[in-house]
Amino acid sequence: MRNQFLYTVAGAIIATWSAILGLITPIPAQADTMQKSAHDFTFTAIEGGDLPLAAYKGKAMLIVNTASFCGFTDQYKGLQALWTEFQGQGLVIIGVPSNDFGNQEPGTADEIKTFCEGTYGIDFPLAQKVAVKGDQAHPFYVWAAATLGIEKAPRWNFHKYLINGQGQLVGSFPSTVRPSDETLRSEIKAALPNS
Repeated sequence: MRNQFLYTVAGAIIATWSAILGLITPIPAQADTMQKSAHDFTFTAIEGGDLPLAAYKGKAMLIVNTASFCGFTDQYKGLQALWTEFQGQGLVIIGVPSNDFGNQEPGTADEIKTFCEGTYGIDFPLAQKVAVKGDQAHPFYVWAAATLGIEKAPRWNFHKYLINGQGQLVGSFPSTVRPSDETLRSEIKAALPNS
């Protein structure tokens, strides 16, 4: 009985600290896994209005949770380079600002847009700021975690999801994988239409 109690207490402590440290991102109980495709989801564009992923059917998409004050923020430069190189071949990059990790995206939509355009010349689509983990996570991120498994969910800013033209998740890349990484580039090329 005493051992059972100790295991229960130890498990609760580990789960609590793992959640605090962001090691475990729970999938909300209300996760709607009925969607079968990324095309079933819509973000709000940073300028306002809908940003439906269905508008990009037939194209590969790289969806990246971003932040303006992060050690990985310079990846915006590489993302813009990917966009410039592959946009004409059917790649869409969507930046999804999030303040979930270290409060590194505290700005308003206008501040984020001005920062991205002014500092990095970003002209790929940006969404308005959303949560990408926890109970308030945007439905796309809930679906992605349910589809690929929680171990493939964002653990920090600049996590990348690759989606093919049919709206299927075909890749998940952590923050440490830079836009210039050859593995990422190869998988993008394979996901492009007519590849």
